[in-house]
Amino acid sequence: MVLGQATWRTGIELDALFGLARGAHALMGATIKRAPIDGDFLDRLPELRIVSKYTIGVEDVDLDAATARGVLVTHCPTEANWGGVAEGTVGFMLTLLKRVRERDRHVKAGEWRDSSLMGTYLGRREDGYPGLTIGIVGLGRCGSRVAELLSTWRVRMLACDPYVEDDKFERLGVVRADLPTLLGESDVVTLHVTLTEETRGLIGARELEAMKPSAILINTSRGAVVDLDALCDALNTDRIAAAALDVLPEEPPGEQARVLTLGDKVLLCPHMISANHPGTLQPAIPWATDATLAALRGQVPERVCNADAVPRWLARFGNRSLI
Repeated sequence: MVLGQATWRTGIELDALFGLARGAHALMGATIKRAPIDGDFLDRLPELRIVSKYTIGVEDVDLDAATARGVLVTHCPTEANWGGVAEGTVGFMLTLLKRVRERDRHVKAGEWRDSSLMGTYLGRREDGYPGLTIGIVGLGRCGSRVAELLSTWRVRMLACDPYVEDDKFERLGVVRADLPTLLGESDVVTLHVTLTEETRGLIGARELEAMKPSAILINTSRGAVVDLDALCDALNTDRIAAAALDVLPEEPPGEQARVLTLGDKVLLCPHMISANHPGTLQPAIPWATDATLAALRGQVPERVCNADAVPRWLARFGNRSLI
């Protein structure tokens, strides 16, 4: 039995990855940036039973190719991961609205109060101030936790998610809206979607044009969900006020990337919003290990992302234990 162990290394090349994986019955690891597991790669691993991801996202694995070959793909939606994303999202929101970076820099430069450092009040007040409208795109684990965290702030919350039932919106105190309505009415738009063909490029020039000039955009999902060139254009022309990005289409960005030149209009994080003590990916390791051991025993594990692969997988490996 050979067990391939991928790591967090960014930019690993395909040949290097295959060198680690040659002869494997199982692959375990986090996100693979430049060497996605596609059909050609899977064909080089004829005994592979499972790709067991430590992460929530599985966009670096071709699920159709895995399904066609009877290979299971599992993931680990641990609360340490998605809960950390939600908490970081609120942190991004407050940092931008309260101008935390600018105030800190101002005082450290020997200055004091200045009207240019005024922040934005978030919640509804009894004096008639209506508070901000927060638009949540994607009401899964992360989006739902963001709604829960904001529920005591007395903000108006809109959400767009065609795959979630009405009772969840009602339970969270969130108003269902289509994407154009959400973009047009929200003061903060925060993205919590998985990367699929449907969500790739979800926010482009047209969507940014629909937002308020005073609005901010937060992306803690996947970089390819947002057209980064269009976002840079929108920020440069004050089409929107600011953005906070934990993720980028190219990670890390090149030294000449436009997004690095936008100053305080953009708040950047190195795809680490879920990396918090205690937690990050450690709680996922037991889940991924259990899934791998089940597959090696010839049993269907929990949290399979490509359920259509199960019949073919059972025909290949069912009740054929390697351990």
